[in-house]
Amino acid sequence: MSWENWLILPAVGGVAGFLGGIIGTGGCSVMLPILHFWLGFDAPLAIGTTLFAVIFTALSGAWGHLRRRNLDLRAALWLGGSGVAGVLLGSWLFKLLLSRTQLLELILGLVFLWPAARMVWEGVLQRRQPVREGREIPGPAWGLFVFGFAVGVVTGIAGLGGGYALVPGLIYLFGAPVYLTMGTSLATMIPLAAVGGGIKLAQGYVDLPAGLLLALGTIVGAQLGARTIKRFRPATLKLIFGLYFLYVSLKFITGFFGIHIW
Repeated sequence: MSWENWLILPAVGGVAGFLGGIIGTGGCSVMLPILHFWLGFDAPLAIGTTLFAVIFTALSGAWGHLRRRNLDLRAALWLGGSGVAGVLLGSWLFKLLLSRTQLLELILGLVFLWPAARMVWEGVLQRRQPVREGREIPGPAWGLFVFGFAVGVVTGIAGLGGGYALVPGLIYLFGAPVYLTMGTSLATMIPLAAVGGGIKLAQGYVDLPAGLLLALGTIVGAQLGARTIKRFRPATLKLIFGLYFLYVSLKFITGFFGIHIW
């Protein structure tokens, strides 16, 4: 690893942790494309290293949100418990896809596409709507269980920690309060990232020095994000992240067809 990366990676982790701490995604959607597209990590190694770093983002961000009561512990336990089982299945599927890296990248692009489109749509239309408040995430336990399992499967395959699906899913499928969703998403990601990142490490798809440097930045950034979240309107956050997710999605999808955008 070049000396430049020793400076770049903590900075990338800090930005990812800050943004992830605000929106509840763990910052994986920021780190993975930077590792892959701009730092030259191949897709499987970028996935594994990102998921490993997300362990620390989730721990730091969830603690920050718990202190500020932006977390539904009941929902996090149901989502995280079933999510671990999903991660195990997804990690097995990831192993099957390793020989088809381009297909893996297409899957990543498609995974980003739905939350991107939905967040941009909501970010534009809901800018003037009141912020939904509440101390718990509504919905039956079985619904949270099934949703957590599905997120876990995709986490095991795509290595994105699950926040990209947890945040819009909890908001749109369960009608969860936006701020509460952020902390609950990060808490749910702790077991998902720990199991998934541990498996990727054992499989040899984690660049450990790079992962630790990213983690160093994410720990600090996630605390800052949790501290400043209520200074931002949810619609603004959705629009910003939706546009970024859309860009990353198109970059992965067009790359599969041999078209490379900056």
